[in-house]
Amino acid sequence: MAASAPAAAPQSGTSASGAMIWTALAIVYVVWGSTYLAIRVVVDADIPPMLGMAARFLTAAVLLAAALSLKSGWRRLRITRREAIGAATVGLLLLAFGNGAVAIAEQTVPSGLAALLVAAIPLWLILLRVGGGERPRALTWLGVLIGFGGAALLALSGGGNTTAKPLSVAILVVGTISWAVGSRFAPRLGLPRDPLVTALYEMVFGGTAMVLIGVLRGEPGRVDFGQIDGSGWIALAYLVVFGSLLAYSAYSYLLANAPISLIGTYAYVNPAVAVLLGWLILDENLTWQILLGGAVIIVGVALVVTAERKRS
Repeated sequence: MAASAPAAAPQSGTSASGAMIWTALAIVYVVWGSTYLAIRVVVDADIPPMLGMAARFLTAAVLLAAALSLKSGWRRLRITRREAIGAATVGLLLLAFGNGAVAIAEQTVPSGLAALLVAAIPLWLILLRVGGGERPRALTWLGVLIGFGGAALLALSGGGNTTAKPLSVAILVVGTISWAVGSRFAPRLGLPRDPLVTALYEMVFGGTAMVLIGVLRGEPGRVDFGQIDGSGWIALAYLVVFGSLLAYSAYSYLLANAPISLIGTYAYVNPAVAVLLGWLILDENLTWQILLGGAVIIVGVALVVTAERKRS
C-alpha cells in the first residue's frame, strides 16, 4: 500500500545527501505505485489476500534481518520493549489493517481505483491533526474539501462500470484511516532509531497479525496450491523484493531524513502510476467517474501538500 508519511521531522545532521533522498523518493513514487497492480495479480491468482500479504512481509523481514546481520552483526537487531511495542502498533495499523484492507478490497476493486482512494490518506491526516488541536491554513482546508469530494465520488459510484463492490470500497476506506492513524502517531511511539530495523520489526509484527487475521477469516481452508497461477507467485515475489524490501525500506529512510512536505508528494504520484499500469497491463476499465474522481483527489492532495510546505 502506498501510504502517507507520519508527521515526523527529519533528523538533524548531514548524513542524508540530496541524491539519496531523491533516489529513495523515486523508488517510493514508482515501486509503490506498481504494488497495487501486483496485489491485484496475487488475489486474482487465488492466493488468499491476508495470507498472501503475510507471506510478503514475513519473507521480506527474514531477508532483511539476514542482510542486516551479515553486514553489521546480530546486535544491530536488538530493540527495547518500548521499541517493540511501538513497532508492533505501527505494523498492526499500517500493514495488517492498512495494507491488508487493500488486498481484501482488490478482490473486486480495480487496482487503479484502489490507489486513488488510498491517495486520500493525507486528507485523513489533516483531520487527525485538527483533532489534536492544530489549525491548518485556509488553503489546506480547501484541499481537504476538494479531495474528500473526489473520494466521495469514487466511493459512491464504485468507480462506475467496474467490478467494485460497496463493501470492498468501505473496507478500503477503513484501511486508509488505519494507515493515517498509524502514520500520525508513529513518531510518538519510540520506534528504533535505525529506519531499516524499524521496517524489519514492523513487517514482522504486521505479517504475524495478518496470519492471525487470515486464520480467523478461514483463508487456510481456501488455499489450493495446484490452482494458483504462476503469475501470482511472480507478483508475490515482486512484492517481497521490490514492494517490501526496497520501497518500504526507502520509505522508512525518508521518514528519518526528509521533510514531511516532500515525502507527502508521493501521495499524488502513486495513483497515476497505478492507474496507468492497471490500464496497460490488466486492461482495467477507465470510467469517467474514475478519471474525474481521481483528478479531484489529486488536486486536493496537491493543495494540501503545497499549503503545508509553505507553512513549514
